[in-house]
Amino acid sequence: MKMPFSNGQNLIGEIIPPPDKSITHRALMVGAISKKGIKINNPLISGDTLSTVDCLRKLGKDLAVSPGEIVIKPGHLKESKDILYCGNSGTTARLLMGILSGQKFFSVIDGDDSLKRRPMKRVIEPLRKMGAIIFGRENDSFLPVSIKGNQLHSLDLELNVPSAQVKSAIILAALSAEGKTVIREKIKTRDHLEKMLEWFGVNLQVQDNIITLDGGSQIEGGEITVPGDISSAAFLIGAAVVTPGSHLIVKEVGYNPTRTGFIRVLQRMGARISVLKIEEQAREIVADLEIESSSLRATEVTQEEMPSLIDEIPLIALLATQAEGVTRITGAGELRHKESDRIKAVCENLKKMEAKIEELQDGMVIEGPTLLKGSKVSSFGDHRIAMMLAVASLITRGETWIEDFNCIHISYPDFMKDLSSLCKNY
Repeated sequence: MKMPFSNGQNLIGEIIPPPDKSITHRALMVGAISKKGIKINNPLISGDTLSTVDCLRKLGKDLAVSPGEIVIKPGHLKESKDILYCGNSGTTARLLMGILSGQKFFSVIDGDDSLKRRPMKRVIEPLRKMGAIIFGRENDSFLPVSIKGNQLHSLDLELNVPSAQVKSAIILAALSAEGKTVIREKIKTRDHLEKMLEWFGVNLQVQDNIITLDGGSQIEGGEITVPGDISSAAFLIGAAVVTPGSHLIVKEVGYNPTRTGFIRVLQRMGARISVLKIEEQAREIVADLEIESSSLRATEVTQEEMPSLIDEIPLIALLATQAEGVTRITGAGELRHKESDRIKAVCENLKKMEAKIEELQDGMVIEGPTLLKGSKVSSFGDHRIAMMLAVASLITRGETWIEDFNCIHISYPDFMKDLSSLCKNY
């Protein structure tokens, strides 16, 4: 797809970003096992979340999906005669593994070619320690995965790989397990599920990086409202920072500290980002942000920061091409196991745009500032790479063509509409 933007455009105006993908997934899963069902206000309706909806329907759940809300009616999960196809959604696959391990029936989980390459052993192994009867392809490494429901027992687990999806799968499994499950994180990861379960009255304790949960806890039901997605808003925020003369207000965006590492890094680089309003909503922090175009300086991003900004690393790399000095990103090896090998995808594409960037095994080194050149680039079927490249087209000389741009429907179907509405020279 040819990008309609060019160097010299800026972003002016206000925007409410799309609803949070991570929170929507977790609300759907929690609703599926709740006693009385739940109502989700402002859910994200996208390729990934619809994969979760489809799988839950195959498992016998009655979900009413309409603009602005999803209602999940009460009722037990049932065995599906069909394979539970998760499309491109790793969250759907991994969280379902946690829920289905403690059910009383057989299930098979599968996904598209991209998802079949993503690691699943990190979920399968701890679930098996809880008593799950679960097997995956290539020595339990990949999808498809088969699960024969079983009575689970508690687990004391130290998470060696920081992963909110693994943690969430274990928490969901622990709800149907006997005894008290303890999860210890070396580095704190996004905690939306913990906050959500507390909101719905589950007996769960979080102290520092230790989560304790009693098995057999009931989720009664109720309502929850999903805030805006900071990871989707990041692309608009980044675009405003690097385009001269921009002034952007982002409203009603989730501002959970486990997700705002991107904001902290940008502020460290000199970005003018201010919090205009902040409040709590269903245990989540929600904020209005003001962003102005800024001159950036290089920084270092290390492994300790990764869980709070892993999805924004491609965008940080792009912004680093406009920063004064050498930016070094390390400890990001997990990016090689996302929807694409994001380290490779970022480096290959930005090199085509004449960025000074060096690929590392676990990250990259970027020297700036550089005037980027429009080029034919590829999303590698990865929504976050596609949106990063669209932002790049705002600061390139010449035309930018992005192959397989439609993958943005996975998380932000209206991205081009929103970006175009803010570009005042468009």
